[in-house]
Amino acid sequence: MHSLFAMMLILALSLSFLEIQHQEQGLNVSSVHALQHPQQQQQDLPDNLKEGPSFTFNAALSFLYSASYNLLNTSYVSDTSKSQGIVPDNINVAISNELALKEFSVPLGSRPHDVAPSLSDTNIVWYTAQALGELGKLNTSTGKTHHISLGPGSAPHGVIVGPDGAPWITDGGLNAIVRVDPVTEDVEIFPLPEGSSPFANLNTATFDKNGALWFTGQSGIYGRLYPSNGHMDIFEAPRGPGPYGISVTPNGTVYFASLAGSYIARIDSQTGAATVIEPPTPDQGARRVWSDSQGHIWVSEWNVGKLGMYSPEDDRWKEWHLPGDNPMPYAVYVDEKDKVWLSDFGANSFVRFDQIKESFETFTIPSQGSNVRQILGKPGEIWGAESGTDKLVLIHTESIATYGKETTSK
Repeated sequence: MHSLFAMMLILALSLSFLEIQHQEQGLNVSSVHALQHPQQQQQDLPDNLKEGPSFTFNAALSFLYSASYNLLNTSYVSDTSKSQGIVPDNINVAISNELALKEFSVPLGSRPHDVAPSLSDTNIVWYTAQALGELGKLNTSTGKTHHISLGPGSAPHGVIVGPDGAPWITDGGLNAIVRVDPVTEDVEIFPLPEGSSPFANLNTATFDKNGALWFTGQSGIYGRLYPSNGHMDIFEAPRGPGPYGISVTPNGTVYFASLAGSYIARIDSQTGAATVIEPPTPDQGARRVWSDSQGHIWVSEWNVGKLGMYSPEDDRWKEWHLPGDNPMPYAVYVDEKDKVWLSDFGANSFVRFDQIKESFETFTIPSQGSNVRQILGKPGEIWGAESGTDKLVLIHTESIATYGKETTSK
């Protein structure tokens, strides 16, 4: 199975080379800002895109990317799911005196990568079903899910809820930013501009205070989209490949982390230029970033098992090693009380850091091999996407007495 994946990857790279050759010969067509309904994706494309060489090659690349992901992860999910049947869903489990945890299953093979609770509907949570090329919608009151197709070749990575209340997606398969209307479920696609990398490996996004959407691409780019007119700018990242997590501070400054570059960077919103900021530990693998209410930047240092904090006020760093023998901090998020949350692959857990006490608490996730790749939340709730078990996980941060008889001890 893995040899087949390798063959598909080689073919994809070959098509990418041919695509570049076509662009150099002036055969590439203009990118479009296409408004689509999930059931009308192909017929809504302009004729020149249906037949143009760029569309043909990009569609093939996207298909191979999505198919190879499906191939690898269908095997992975089916293996792990065999051991997950004993873990009950939709049951609050007390994990401390004030915290309760609940897991929700999503369709098998979804491989949920990122999750974003709705800010307007308390029962709705969005998630990217990366292996299926779909956006998922969980109703927490019923436990039921509903999927929205994002189009052929889609492989959605990140999802956030924008100031308009809609889910916004970074889609590596489509090489585009995608917006889904939360009511009509219309899909709006913003492809990367002509001349951009045919496979930017789009990762994560955030909105600044002016309504612009900033995003990262692990191939070595970051970008800015103006939703009002569809205009997009692409910038080359310092040191090439690596841009991953991205976040905005309360004053509107945008920072991103470079996993391969092992740095964080501050973006000038006027010029788009990125200033590299070096963490104290070399080759630490800065994966994700998040700002607290004071504008401090918190960093999950994947390669070295550390939590980092950068203070822009005095250009100061602090780092703390996570508990355990082999911590692997992936996601980082700061809640409304300025508590810092991480997901730890090594311990299959959530880890909470208290800034005042400078101490960690670890909360084991019931399902083994959960692989929570991203954390988001809203007051009273911390959400994670269990990419390894096809589940979403919720931690209630209010008193567990609120959840009554449904709550069980762990």
